[in-house]
Amino acid sequence: MDKIFSVNGPVVKVRASRSFSMTEMVYVGNKRLIAEVIGVNSEFTTIQVYEGTTGLRPGEPVVGTGAPMSAVLGPGIIRNIFDGIERPLRSLEAETGAFIGDGADVPTLDTGRRFDVTFTVKPGDTLKAGQVYCTCPETDVVLHRCMLSPLSQGGEVVWIAGDGQYSVNETVLKLVTPSGTEEELTLCQKWPIRTPRPCAERLPIDRPLVTGQRVIDTIAPIAKGGTAAIPGGFGTGKTMTQHQLAKWCDADIIVYIGCGERGNEMTQVLEEFSELIDPRTDRPLTDRTVLIANTSNMPVAAREASIYTGITLAEYYRDMGYHIAIMADSTSRWAEALRELSGRLEEMPAEEGFPAYLPSRISEFYERAGYVKTLDGSEGSVSIIGAVSPQGSDFSEPVTQNTKRFVRCFWALDKSLAYARHYPAINWTASYSEYTDDLAAYYTKNVAPDFMEVRQQIATLLAEESKLMEIVKLMGADVLPDDQKLLIEAARIVRVGFLQQNAYHKDDTYVPLSKQYSMMKLTVRFYELGRQALSQGAAFSAIAGCGWNDKLIKIKYDIPNDKPEMFEQYEKDMTAGFAALTGGAEVGA
Repeated sequence: MDKIFSVNGPVVKVRASRSFSMTEMVYVGNKRLIAEVIGVNSEFTTIQVYEGTTGLRPGEPVVGTGAPMSAVLGPGIIRNIFDGIERPLRSLEAETGAFIGDGADVPTLDTGRRFDVTFTVKPGDTLKAGQVYCTCPETDVVLHRCMLSPLSQGGEVVWIAGDGQYSVNETVLKLVTPSGTEEELTLCQKWPIRTPRPCAERLPIDRPLVTGQRVIDTIAPIAKGGTAAIPGGFGTGKTMTQHQLAKWCDADIIVYIGCGERGNEMTQVLEEFSELIDPRTDRPLTDRTVLIANTSNMPVAAREASIYTGITLAEYYRDMGYHIAIMADSTSRWAEALRELSGRLEEMPAEEGFPAYLPSRISEFYERAGYVKTLDGSEGSVSIIGAVSPQGSDFSEPVTQNTKRFVRCFWALDKSLAYARHYPAINWTASYSEYTDDLAAYYTKNVAPDFMEVRQQIATLLAEESKLMEIVKLMGADVLPDDQKLLIEAARIVRVGFLQQNAYHKDDTYVPLSKQYSMMKLTVRFYELGRQALSQGAAFSAIAGCGWNDKLIKIKYDIPNDKPEMFEQYEKDMTAGFAALTGGAEVGA
């Protein structure tokens, strides 16, 4: 029997063994702690343990499973709360109490719960990898589609149990493979967490993940199947922004990964998610949410695995034809876990002590996003929104810089905006999205033909204001000519009236794209009318005092989301108001 030779934190070594293969899942010690093989040579087998190793001694047994570290996939995942290696925390609490004991062995999915199963195949049908063979309602809003594992050869269906109630481990179907062996299928399957699930085809990313947050949807949009990073220092609103996106984005299922965050913060997430009512279904948000909680005091190796567990669950539901949004909070804590494990393994450190393979690990994670055609012929997507927590808000540190290389959307949180109570505290000049051109056709077709043009005018106003504010800081606003004062005033309307959003206001917490466009259009119109009024002899002080600037700032509250026709009246009244400034001359005709 193979035995422990040395223990160094979560890293265990077995001497002169030929029993284990790379990435194999093993049980370590008398408590049978869950672990994974991460290094094999003629002298030592190196294993990382996903549970606490306190009390572990040399000489205790190490037993292999012959299979890689895998996630159990089946009905019962939605509404559940798992740790980093997909152990259900509620069941663990019932088994071991509030503090999770090492070696606790509980099934991933509730084996006592029975599901109403409806079959989509019959005896004699041929079943292929990825094909759906039965369905069951997992929650009131999610229909679970049980699929043949991509690892299976497929074959001819020879027996089905028939429609009825079954638990996840009961055999519900039998098929004969092309090689002549009989295969029994249950409602669940296993998949190696470090291996991406296959798809039939990766499709172009050409439609937005609509969030209802104006600074995101118009200034730096993310696409369905896209990737985004939210970097920001302590207190800038990373978690709050992800909560808002989880509640309002038009994804079918949310996978929230709390990776190395504070315990009280994860508790707040669990409590808030259970209380939130999903605006799409008027049901609790947990009816389409999976939570993976791996707090900062949990074993560090499980933190490293939690990211892969979360993305595997997302890919599984993607293969059913759902659109999934992953909130990873935060990838910096995950990178810190990599650094700690790398140090235990005595690997050569790279920048700031992180391992040299940090960029490849980050890219492996983000590359598993995408909009795909599934093996069953439907369409699904996985969008990844990863929070990054650079120490001291230093965006030049390795995790932020390497994340920037592999994501196409960057929402930089600004400490000064957050302290000024400007939420979302996304800095519009430091943020960017490479999806804008890919989504242009969608916006033009589904929102307004000139959406991209109006958006560009708003972005130009903000960029020009940023340049002018450097002069204002040095010399004051009085030295500027009237046309530049007007530009700064128009940009203020954009900043305060458009980019700043109130999550507690019923009409401002979520804003449809059509209203976002109308708000931008009216602001651009204000700037155009102002410039024409200046050219006809009006003073800037008269424009600043006309009241329309303040009205445009409050328009997000004054015009309900379901009354877009009010914008036309606003524009007519504003045009008439500017005409009065120029002595009745027609302005902006």
